[in-house]
Amino acid sequence: MTVQVVLVHGIRTSATMWRAQVAYLEERGTPVTAVDLPGHGTRRGEEFTLDEAFATIDRAVRDAAARGPVLLVGHSMGGLLSIAYTGSEDAPPVAGFVAASCTSLPRGIGLAAYRFLARRFDSLPDRGLGLTNRVLDRTLPAETRPDFGAGGYAFDAQDTALASLSVLDLLTALRRIDVPLWFVNGQWDQLRMNEKLFTTIAPDAELIVVPRTTHLVTAMRPRVFNAVLNVALTTVEASTC
Repeated sequence: MTVQVVLVHGIRTSATMWRAQVAYLEERGTPVTAVDLPGHGTRRGEEFTLDEAFATIDRAVRDAAARGPVLLVGHSMGGLLSIAYTGSEDAPPVAGFVAASCTSLPRGIGLAAYRFLARRFDSLPDRGLGLTNRVLDRTLPAETRPDFGAGGYAFDAQDTALASLSVLDLLTALRRIDVPLWFVNGQWDQLRMNEKLFTTIAPDAELIVVPRTTHLVTAMRPRVFNAVLNVALTTVEASTC
């Protein structure tokens, strides 16, 4: 059976952030589904809740699993949610997992500081969009620059989503994950704070640090990230044939 890929986006953005990966996977002949979490993308206006976020991931995974083994790929908030999902007590049908830009525990001072800064940006007349665009214009290549905000930005869901992450028991979930696992971080990613802890708890996981890259590793270095996907797919294909 053909390996299926499910992609879960980060906070504020949407399924469109994965366009470079979707194009690569389709060219490779790999079926792929990129979800929109509640309050994001095509679902802006919906309330963000953890229950519905997990239900969204679960629906996509179980639908894909009916056609083949599933490689789950999550970025940032999507990666944190996917860690908790993959490592749930009743293991879901996930055959491999790529966790990008999410080796950080979303709690305490770090989370409070992130929420404070997000609220300050949100209080600006344009909700910080001008500054966001200037940063993305300077850091993302032309081929992926339009993708990150193509589905709109989930400003209204952001603080609720951030606050909800604090209840995730990621360390327990990591200990339960028994499928091939890859952590992918940019060298300059602010969410590398607990990278050593994560790799200690999941000693069989592969850690890939992409040089001269920020938190937005999927868009900033799409070819490198696609190469990681190819390694993960080849591994899952070999283990399930």
